[in-house]
Amino acid sequence: TLDLTRRETPCFVKFSEMEKMANMQAEINEVQPLLFSVTVGSTLQFYFIGKKYEILQDMNSHLEAVLKEKRALRKKLIKPKCQESLPIDATFHKCIVELLTEAVTFTEKLESHLQSVRSIPQVPNMVKNMDTALTKTEVFVMELEELTKQILKWRQLQKEVYSD
Repeated sequence: TLDLTRRETPCFVKFSEMEKMANMQAEINEVQPLLFSVTVGSTLQFYFIGKKYEILQDMNSHLEAVLKEKRALRKKLIKPKCQESLPIDATFHKCIVELLTEAVTFTEKLESHLQSVRSIPQVPNMVKNMDTALTKTEVFVMELEELTKQILKWRQLQKEVYSD
């Protein structure tokens, strides 16, 4: 009954309300930096996700263009070219024949030039082989000169023997 009859004085009520308000303000002040950091973090995250999304969209459009071009190239390669030849006026037939003969000679010369270019790395070995062959030839020449001298001496001896 005492608790029921107890009456609170208005100054203490205001004091408790002020204390509650101060506690609530402290909680708000504690939560506000966390809320701000979460907001900034999520905003930055959305910004970078948006950038990545744009980059992926650009890559996707580029790859789609490449695929379309690849399909078109395949179609062109599959089609036979002989059915798509352009008609040439009769006045230009002579020029076309001359052009074709020059193209054939050009490709032949090109093949020989390419063969020469391909053989360039082998030149040092060829020169070495030629030097070896040259020294062997010189040795054979010296041996041949000695043999001819011996043959001439033998011939001279044979002439002297027959003359006697």
